[in-house]
Amino acid sequence: MRGQTVGGRYRLESVLGRGGMATVWLAEDQLLGRWVALKRGNGETLNEARAAARLSHPGVVRVLDLVADGDRPWIVLEALSGRTLADAIRELGPLPVDRVRRIGLCLLDVLEAVHAAGLVHRDVKPGNVQLCADGRVVLFDFGIALFPGHTAEAPDGFFQGSPAFVSPEQLHGAALEPSTDLFSLGATLYAAVEGRSPFDRGDLFATVLAVSEATPAPFRHAGPLQPVIEGLLRVDPGERWTVTRTREALQAQSLYSGRGRRARA
Repeated sequence: MRGQTVGGRYRLESVLGRGGMATVWLAEDQLLGRWVALKRGNGETLNEARAAARLSHPGVVRVLDLVADGDRPWIVLEALSGRTLADAIRELGPLPVDRVRRIGLCLLDVLEAVHAAGLVHRDVKPGNVQLCADGRVVLFDFGIALFPGHTAEAPDGFFQGSPAFVSPEQLHGAALEPSTDLFSLGATLYAAVEGRSPFDRGDLFATVLAVSEATPAPFRHAGPLQPVIEGLLRVDPGERWTVTRTREALQAQSLYSGRGRRARA
């Protein structure tokens, strides 16, 4: 598909990433002379575009356009610099504690805006967090987000989300509240500071059981972040730490940026 023009305007250049249901391309906007990201959609594309378009926050990827080309819709998004948090973990291993603390504060601000708009993201994970060259921490992929007037029901036999990062209530099919994103945030921060998922056991059944019981792998590098992450990973949503409590704890910590290995995102 490289070189194909979508919507009479966007020329596909290279693949930025592939997910379970979509491919994201770097493309040139030939009308305005800029680079954008194009996500080839599916039946949920319009809902995803609507969900992300509800938000205006530097930590949320911007939706620029929605175009139809052939039988598939495409979402046009801002092209983000840098790399995903998942890529940073894969390349560098555990990130420095203070860097993870700052990433956590950025994501709390983003989730506060997401929840204030009536949305639940439902897929917060390192692969959906971009560490931009300009210092922004950006949450993207609202493909399975819940928002008013949309139930985002999965097809029969199909689970929406990433098992190693979803909340216990998400696994059980319970009604989801903003607290479900905070559990996923805890799992994401654990992965960033420990260099691995807290619940991935290499087997789907064992992973699901670990999430259901909220029993993360042992902490080795988290230091003062451990109680914060444990507060976010509580099984009972009513006991889980809130955005406010988590932010206060992260802001109050006196951490050294040199702790652990330095990482550049």
